Amino acid sequence: HSSGILDVLEDLKEKAEGQLSELRKAETNSRHNFEMLKQSLEDQKAQDAKDLSDEKASKAAAEEGKATAEGELGVTVKTLSTSSDELATTQGACMNTAADHEATAAARTEELKVIAEAKNILVETSKGAVSETYSFAQVGAESSSTSEVVVFMRKLARKHHSAALAQLASRVA
Repeated sequence: HSSGILDVLEDLKEKAEGQLSELRKAETNSRHNFEMLKQSLEDQKAQDAKDLSDEKASKAAAEEGKATAEGELGVTVKTLSTSSDELATTQGACMNTAADHEATAAARTEELKVIAEAKNILVETSKGAVSETYSFAQVGAESSSTSEVVVFMRKLARKHHSAALAQLASRVA
């Protein structure tokens, strides 16, 4: 009977040792799996920290780029405004110059008409003067009509502010 109890106890001991071996093996596997999971999570954490750091650096660079671009935009807007003002001023000056040119051209045309008229008067009053000889009395009489022409030309020169017409009047006189 005692051998039966010893056999049962021996069986129980073997069974317990088998279970203990299996549990140790399972614990070792669990510990290995835990260590692998722990390492994986730590690696993931390190990678996430690196990614976060990279994203923060990218964000800082983007914000700096944005600030630079906004500053450049401000300068460009000011430059555009200044350029627009200068363009308006230049266009106004150009329009004034064009109007002055038109007025000058019109005055020049008028001067040319007056000179042509004066020339016609001179030609008509001096027809045949080349072929005739004059005495001092005749020259004196003719000089009064020439003085009228000179006076007329000087008045036109003053009226039209024409230096060319004033010179011509001086030559005729």
